[in-house]
Amino acid sequence: MFTRLMTAIKGPKTQPVQDWQAMFKQWAKEAPEGPLKRYYEAGTIALDTPLKEAPLLALDLETTGLDPLKDEIISLGCVPMDHKIIRCQGAGYWMAKPERTLNAESVTIHEITHTELAEAPPLHRILNEILNVLSGKVVVVHCVSIEREFLREAALNVYGFPLYFPVLDTMQIEHLAQNKTPWWKRIIARQPSLRLDACRQRYHLPRYKAHHALTDALSSAELLQAQISYHLDPEANISAYWL
Repeated sequence: MFTRLMTAIKGPKTQPVQDWQAMFKQWAKEAPEGPLKRYYEAGTIALDTPLKEAPLLALDLETTGLDPLKDEIISLGCVPMDHKIIRCQGAGYWMAKPERTLNAESVTIHEITHTELAEAPPLHRILNEILNVLSGKVVVVHCVSIEREFLREAALNVYGFPLYFPVLDTMQIEHLAQNKTPWWKRIIARQPSLRLDACRQRYHLPRYKAHHALTDALSSAELLQAQISYHLDPEANISAYWL
């Protein structure tokens, strides 16, 4: 109880500012020749770019589990956007055939079957295309530890060098927003759910069927725009929000 009380009073810890532009320049020197090196050489936006001018890409993955070291990506969905517009015409969706057999538990969640994946290419054959889509974008996700970690491991396996990219995490943004509630209310209240659908309901956004990569990417895009309207400053530097 004491720990919870002190956390409520102090609020969340601040994140260090990430200069992704500088890190991309360094990784461009270190990455092996090929698509990933070209991705880093293309660079990303400066940390003082206003949020309202940032080129954003909402991204979601469906995987065979939650461990990026042993589980695999089986579908990816993305939608380009900015702080006001979601460009559905530019949306992309890919399926990737895993190396190992799907387990029943993951099939129950994402409802992607062996039959659907039978003709899909392996991930290494579409990863170059994914890099082109990610290039120059700040990626919008709901839970950075899934999308960024799985793609980091995928790049290590394919290119022998990790893939990193700047992220706006709608789960983290919502967590910080909820922590702005007066501390004395947070002591007695139940911790609010940070699941994507639960976060969307707070902004009265429509409910979609979950666990389809493209639909969840759209869901994250809409959630971010709602969060910007309520909690973020579009004029602020992107570095105030990205991870």
